[in-house]
Amino acid sequence: MAGLKRMLPGIADVLAGRGAELEQLATLLDEMGPAVMWVHGVAGIGKSALVGQFLHDAEQRGAQCLLLEGGGIEPTPEGFMAALGEATHIRLETPHDLAVLRGGQQRQRLIIAVDGVEALRLLDTWLRSSLVPHLPEGAKLLLSGRHRPTANWYRGSVGPAVRVLTMAPLALPDAMQLLERQGLSSAQATVLAPRLHGNPLAIQLAATTLPARPGYRLIEASLQHVMDTLTELYLTDITDPLQRRLLEGACVVRRITEPLLGAMIPDVSSADAYARLRTFDLVESLPDGLVLHAMVREALERSFVARDPEHHLQYRQRAWQALVRQVTGSGRAELWRYTADLLYLVENPIVREAFFPSDHSELAAEPVQPEEVASVQAIVYRHEGPEGAQALWRWWQAMPEAFFIVRDVDGSCEGVCCRFDPRLAPPGALAEDPVVAAWWRDLEASPVPDGQRVLFIRRWLGRADGERPGEVQAAIWLALKRDYMEMRPALRRVYLVLADPAPYAAVAETLGFRPLPDCSVTLDGVEHTSVVLDFGPRSVDGWLARLAAAELVLEGDTEWLDRQARELILHDRRIALTPLEFGVLSYLLDRDGEAVSREQLLKEVWQSDYMGWSNKVDAVMVGLRRKLGDESGCIKAVTGVGYRYRRADPG
Repeated sequence: MAGLKRMLPGIADVLAGRGAELEQLATLLDEMGPAVMWVHGVAGIGKSALVGQFLHDAEQRGAQCLLLEGGGIEPTPEGFMAALGEATHIRLETPHDLAVLRGGQQRQRLIIAVDGVEALRLLDTWLRSSLVPHLPEGAKLLLSGRHRPTANWYRGSVGPAVRVLTMAPLALPDAMQLLERQGLSSAQATVLAPRLHGNPLAIQLAATTLPARPGYRLIEASLQHVMDTLTELYLTDITDPLQRRLLEGACVVRRITEPLLGAMIPDVSSADAYARLRTFDLVESLPDGLVLHAMVREALERSFVARDPEHHLQYRQRAWQALVRQVTGSGRAELWRYTADLLYLVENPIVREAFFPSDHSELAAEPVQPEEVASVQAIVYRHEGPEGAQALWRWWQAMPEAFFIVRDVDGSCEGVCCRFDPRLAPPGALAEDPVVAAWWRDLEASPVPDGQRVLFIRRWLGRADGERPGEVQAAIWLALKRDYMEMRPALRRVYLVLADPAPYAAVAETLGFRPLPDCSVTLDGVEHTSVVLDFGPRSVDGWLARLAAAELVLEGDTEWLDRQARELILHDRRIALTPLEFGVLSYLLDRDGEAVSREQLLKEVWQSDYMGWSNKVDAVMVGLRRKLGDESGCIKAVTGVGYRYRRADPG
């Protein structure tokens, strides 16, 4: 199909020992072959190289191939379709639009491949239930990641169309052959191969580091220990201090870009540093930056933290500051990339795991099917008293689409959640539920700005544990993060209720939830506590930036400027800004710590080069400082230049 964009990584000419796997992938080109192929295996096992080789071979056979990097896709239906649209230069909004990808080329096979699909866990249900059923005739889906598909992929109409390819470690003869191809002697390969776990990445590192150490004995250990050992040897061989600094910077961030390198290593030309890093063997070039292989990156970072924790923190802080600047004014696709980069800087598992879960769970959040209503009702009445159950069941009658369930590996209903946007609730329904009525009163007393949205998480319950923490609740929260992503950047506030908030208190405080004493409601003799999370003017992205800032011991991004509404938010009051005041303040905020001249402000805000207007800048600044009140000290006059904005020191 004309215009189909190809994004293939560098791949080896020969994949030792992977002939059988390539043959299985080739069945995607057969008319009677599977519609979906899922490749999975541990890090470093060679999934990306295998997929790249197959796509190369498929194109040689006349197929049209598209490769997307899962980590660069916003994990929402809109984000996935936008990524496909960007790659094909065709506007795609829903899975129904996929038919246009085929055009008049019905006989030509189309392969849509997604590498790193584990980054799209929030999209798992949508991929299976919405994307796959709408694949046009002749189109196949190839998914590759660390985890095997959940059991739900094997059920329903999709199940027979799915084939799973497990990438096992290389057989010992193949591992030895690969070592010899990379320059090791037969004797060295015989000794080393059993200790490298048949992992191609470990083999590559061994071939890079051990030939110069003929007497070195690699001990038998876990794959992670072997990778850590080989990575340390790799670092030892790098005698150029700049090369070491570049690798240290690269292991701190999710992806490497010129601006990030410039922020972390400011004394070196970012363009030169980027070009130099690009030549490293273990660095891969992607459309949106450079990446170290995940397993190498993790090993390098462990080493960096152990050797120099102070500089490791400093690099993370500088990266955060650069990313927060880049977020401002970004389009939706770029906004997600920067947000994902910020998330990577967060080490708190409560936050990172909520969006990028590292474990494999068979539980899946799904829409409620008609035959499952009785199971939902059984869970509700098992854990709620008559008043609570009646209030919740009224929502089922009013908004069944507000509910989703959690299915186990055998398809049984293990949990249920009710959540909705109150603006979409039927008239009168809000007042019938005492919990929601209290939330609505709070919203009326403290409304969100026009254009911003609210999510009511009315209740979540597991079949066995009710509202208490557990695996079912983790699956529910993962699904709720999908709602967060789909509602951003308009999502401003989340309300939820708990009969016993104690088990969640520490997590809630970390995430920024605060109790609402005026919204407490007694149901069935039990006081139910309501809490609220206000994301701030920049929605989920601003919230995540603040969480990262708190962990990095940095002052969070200024939240007293609502850029969307062009208003100041000070002491719970909103203060309108004139267009010039907003322009000046935004320009200074985006250049935190920099001295900005009056000439710059005239050119960028007034769109004028006329220097006789410099007094106009001062006049606007007087009015702006008056409106800022207690916050006005953040803006200082710079004698002979102009002005500088600097965040106040924490505490």
